[in-house]
Amino acid sequence: MDMVLIGEILAVLMFVGVIGTLLLGFPVAFSLAGTSLVFGVVGMVLGVFDPSNFGALASRYVGFMTNEVLVAVPLFIFMGTVLERSNLAEELLTTMGRVFGSLRGGLAFSVIAVGALLAASTGVVGATVVTMGLISLPAMLRAGYDPKLASGVICASGTLGQIIPPSTVLIFMGDMLAGINAQVQMAKGNFSPVPVSVGDLFAGAMLPGLLLVGLYFLYTLWKAIFDPKSCPAMVVTDAERASLGRDVLTSLLPPLLLIITVLGSILGGIATPTESASVGAIGAVILAIAKRRFSLKMLTESTVNTATVTSMVFVILLGAAVFSIVFRMMGGDNLVHEVLSDLPGGAMTALVVVMFVMFLLGFILDTFEIIFIVIPITAPVLLNLGVDPLWLGVLVGVNLQTSFLTPPFGFSLFYLRGVAPPEVSTGQIYRGVLPFVGLQVVAIALLLAFPALSTWLPRLLYR
Repeated sequence: MDMVLIGEILAVLMFVGVIGTLLLGFPVAFSLAGTSLVFGVVGMVLGVFDPSNFGALASRYVGFMTNEVLVAVPLFIFMGTVLERSNLAEELLTTMGRVFGSLRGGLAFSVIAVGALLAASTGVVGATVVTMGLISLPAMLRAGYDPKLASGVICASGTLGQIIPPSTVLIFMGDMLAGINAQVQMAKGNFSPVPVSVGDLFAGAMLPGLLLVGLYFLYTLWKAIFDPKSCPAMVVTDAERASLGRDVLTSLLPPLLLIITVLGSILGGIATPTESASVGAIGAVILAIAKRRFSLKMLTESTVNTATVTSMVFVILLGAAVFSIVFRMMGGDNLVHEVLSDLPGGAMTALVVVMFVMFLLGFILDTFEIIFIVIPITAPVLLNLGVDPLWLGVLVGVNLQTSFLTPPFGFSLFYLRGVAPPEVSTGQIYRGVLPFVGLQVVAIALLLAFPALSTWLPRLLYR
C-alpha cells in the first residue's frame, strides 16, 4: 500500500480515536497527547512518521508560554474572578432586575443585559452562569416564569463571554490565525501581508456579539407579547423604586467605566490586549477595594482560580501541539486540504462544511479542545482559498459559543444544573436552551451571508 495513503488513514483514525477517548471521560490534555503518541509509534513502525519531529516541541511550547499576547489570558481571567468574588455580578443582577422587572419579560431582559455586561467585563462563562443561576433563577421562578424560558435565558446570556471581548478564546484564536495567515500569505508569495491581531478580532466580534444580544432580546419580547404567562412582570416596591437611581450609579457605572477603559483602549489602538488586561486586572482590584469587598482571602481565591484555569488551558494546548505534529507529519493536513479544496462551490462550501463539523463537535467537546484541534488543521486551507481571517475567526467564535449550549455536554447546562433548585428538571433546562441554539444558528447564517458584520469595524478602526 502507498505510504502516503497509510499515513492519511492513520491520521483519520487518530482523529476518531481522540474523539472516542474524550467521550470515555479521560482528561482532555492526556487524551490528546496520549492518543497521538500511540498513533505516532504505530506510524513510526509503519515508516510514515519520524519521531524526530518532536524535537522542536519543547521550544514551541515555551514559545506559547512566553508569548506576550497570550499573557493577556491569565490577566483577563484574574479580572473576571475578582469581579465575581467581589459580588459585582450580584449587585448588577439585583439592580437590573429592578430596572426592567416591572415590565413583562423584564427579568429576562435584565439577565440578558447583565450577561452582556459581565461578558464585556469578565469573559468568564462558568462564573457568570452560576451567579445568574443562583440569583436570577429563584427570582424568575418566584415571579411565575416558565422554568424552560428562565433556564434558556440564563444559559445563553452567560455564554456571551465567548464572543464579546475580552474573550480568552478570541485571544488564543487571534494569535493562531495571525501566525497561520502569515504562513499562507508567504506561501502565496505575499511577503508583506496585512497583519491580523487580537485587537482586530476583538473589533470584529463586537457587532456579532451585539447581534446575538439583539436576537435574545427579540425572542424574549416575542415571548412577552405572544406568551405572557411565561414571563410575567415583577412587583417592585416603592422603597426599591426610590433607591433605584442611586443603585444604578453605584452598581452599573463602575463596570461600565471598566469596560470602556479596557475595550476602549484596545479598539482605540491606545494599548495592546495584554496592556489593557493589566489595566483591567488592577481596575477590578480597585473596584473591590472601593466597594469594601477586598480581602486577603478573596485575593488568594482569585489568584488560585486564575492559576488553575490558566494551567488547564495551557496543558490542553500542549496536548493539542502533540496532536498537531503527529497529524500533520502523517499527511493529515494534506488530506484535509484535498477534501476541502475539491468540494463544489469553492471557499463558501468549504467554510460551511467546517462550521458544520465544529457545530457537531460542540455537542461533545469543549471550546478550547475544538480550536486547538480544528483550527490548525482547517484554517490554512480556508485562508488559502481566500477566506478572510477575521471573518473566519468571528464565525468560529459564534459557533463555539453554541458548544456551551448544546446537549448532552454543554457546559452552561452543567453549570446551571449544579445550582438550579430541585423543581427545575434537567429536561426543562435542555428544552429551554433549544430556541437559543436556534438563534445561534441564525447568527451564524447571517455572518455567512454578510461577512461585513465581522470585517467592517476592524477595517474602519485599523486599516
